[in-house]
Amino acid sequence: MHPDARALWRAPMWLLSVLLAALGMLGPFAVDTYLPAFSGIAADLQATPVQIQQTLSAYLFAFAFMSLFHGSLSDSLGRRPVVLTGIAVFTLASAGCALSTSIGQLVFFRALQGLSTGAGIVVSRAVIRDLFPPADAQRVMSQVTLFFGIAPAIAPIIGGFLFAHLGWHAVFWFLTGVGAVLWVANWRLLPESLHVGHRQPFVLRNLMRGYVAIGTSPRFLLLALASGVPFNGMFLYVLAAPAFLGEHLHLAPTEFFWFFLCTISGIMGGAWISGRLAGRIERDRQIRIGLGVMLAVSVLNLAANMLMPAHVSWSLIPIGLYALGWAMMTPVVTLMVLDLYPDRRGMAASMQAFVGALSNGVVAGVVVPMVMHDTVALAVASLLLMLVGLFAWIALQRR
Repeated sequence: MHPDARALWRAPMWLLSVLLAALGMLGPFAVDTYLPAFSGIAADLQATPVQIQQTLSAYLFAFAFMSLFHGSLSDSLGRRPVVLTGIAVFTLASAGCALSTSIGQLVFFRALQGLSTGAGIVVSRAVIRDLFPPADAQRVMSQVTLFFGIAPAIAPIIGGFLFAHLGWHAVFWFLTGVGAVLWVANWRLLPESLHVGHRQPFVLRNLMRGYVAIGTSPRFLLLALASGVPFNGMFLYVLAAPAFLGEHLHLAPTEFFWFFLCTISGIMGGAWISGRLAGRIERDRQIRIGLGVMLAVSVLNLAANMLMPAHVSWSLIPIGLYALGWAMMTPVVTLMVLDLYPDRRGMAASMQAFVGALSNGVVAGVVVPMVMHDTVALAVASLLLMLVGLFAWIALQRR
């Protein structure tokens, strides 16, 4: 922790949670706002469905790659410079997306968005642990998850409205404005939480040693898998939203918000429960409960899809409950990862984000195209992704 942490942030804890959650919102906004506009982008740029999917994959893989470095840079240069630079690049990349006249240009600027978006998401986790002891950090992390959950709920509503009334370019101009507002807010409010005496020398050899130490740690890898991969059991449906909601549930783009509202309600509910449980029950027990909820819901979701055709009256409920279980456990697992390497929290956050983002990219580029047109296949894929996290946690406990 920063030795003067109490002096760095004197405002209410929830206000810091809102500020840090806003940094995390860039990721969902960069994905969820333009999903309803897929058809318009394809028609305007004369792109195939595979090329449109590449705009999403390029973003996710670029996000995964650069996530390796955001935290490490913040360990050496400080948290503020990395966050502010990342937001500035995201803002310019969003304007580039809005001005794109070909699918190649759009893929390029989407990749640039991905390279920059992770700065806020990764570094904000390190900021929390810089400023708060474990129990308080879990409460703040849960609040961040709760506020963060608002973004995917409203992003598709905004994206669908902008696309329907102003066209797909307006979606990316909106993201440009969001980036500009966030840059000003963080420039004025975000404290530098990394004490000068705690900064790591920016030496390539030291960085490589840190990456090797973390990347070869079985405990770190299992924790990262336990939190990052199960998220895709829910994110799978987000990525497949145009097919899942449009083809299977027969919802119009402007009605996609029902899906996101249900999902994010689960995330916010799970985050609220996690915050209430902070310091009251053991971390391991809370993680087991979250995994148990996800396992039960995944099995029931598969059984329901095998026995009856998908319908909006019930198909969204299991995804929301799955999200609740994930949000119950993820703040705890994230803090456990950060506490493995207290001298390199930024790097640990980067590596955790990389594992999660890499799995997101694989799911987006490989799994989703294979299963998006069959609801049973979607349910099977969701269950298998959840089981990866469950087996990782079981292996960690046996160690």
